Amino acid sequence: MLTHNQQEDLLDVIIIGGGPIGIACAIEAQKRNLSYVVIEKGPLVNSLYHYPTNMTFFSSSEKLEIDQIPFISKNAKPSKAEALEYYRRIATSKKLDIHLFEKVNSVKKEENSYHIHTSKSDYTAKNVVIATGFYDIPNHMNVKGEDLPKVNHYYNDPHYYSNQDVIVVGASNSSVDAALEVYRKGGRVTMVVRGEGIGERVKYWVRPDIVNRIEEGSIKAYFNSTIKEIREHEVDIEDENGLKKTLKNDFVLALTGYRPNFKFLEEVGIQLQDKEKKIPQYDSQTMETNLKGVYLAGVICGGLETHKWFIENSRIHAKMIMENISCN
Repeated sequence: MLTHNQQEDLLDVIIIGGGPIGIACAIEAQKRNLSYVVIEKGPLVNSLYHYPTNMTFFSSSEKLEIDQIPFISKNAKPSKAEALEYYRRIATSKKLDIHLFEKVNSVKKEENSYHIHTSKSDYTAKNVVIATGFYDIPNHMNVKGEDLPKVNHYYNDPHYYSNQDVIVVGASNSSVDAALEVYRKGGRVTMVVRGEGIGERVKYWVRPDIVNRIEEGSIKAYFNSTIKEIREHEVDIEDENGLKKTLKNDFVLALTGYRPNFKFLEEVGIQLQDKEKKIPQYDSQTMETNLKGVYLAGVICGGLETHKWFIENSRIHAKMIMENISCN
């Protein structure tokens, strides 16, 4: 990965986001001799880096591969550590021009190009690819006490919650993983779930485990319930019938999902074609938005429907985009 000074040359493309799809876009640009720079606000594959320590992927390793570069894992489902190593090795071996810990502040349309202002530099490019994912902005519960230090919207390691009363909000993969890990490290876990049961999208090899732990009473679960208020040592919940209950509590893991940075998209000038689901406007054949020369890649294409796009089904975006840029 290369360092940089103040940018003066007109680039063919700026790629915003240094995750797996941003890396795939860089490789495709490199193949076509397009001048490019990848800008990532954090470390390489920033979102993956912030996933829970013990996370394993739903997808098998071959479905996470980029540019047909083999991803060798010792398990059927690769771990976070293996994925970090895989994408780092690709970035370094391909000598991709990725600028890390650099935040994009604005993208402004000029006559025949775009001006990209970042926390470290300024760039001018004919085209822009936005591949920023969705992991940076959590969905808030909007309840009193949610801003207390005991409330976390991200989960990392279970040891922190050992011998503590922990409420896990939600029944998605992340919630279930956290509940099981904290329970097995000695935490007293209670799940508060808006729906009537554990989500059907939960990893098939994990779902029986959480169901059994709930049925045997090792993990408590309140279904059809929501949090109403969070206090220093207690949490109030309410079920669908309006019945309220106060639970003893030390920590709340509000793993209620995440959303793309729609404010950034709108500031760039990208229109949302579905106001309710906030799905941005783009051509499904080229991935070009309503702005000529501005493209979307990866999970950000799904708006609030973040479960529709993954690494495995959006890798193709990179080739589609760079082919279109090469032809223009």
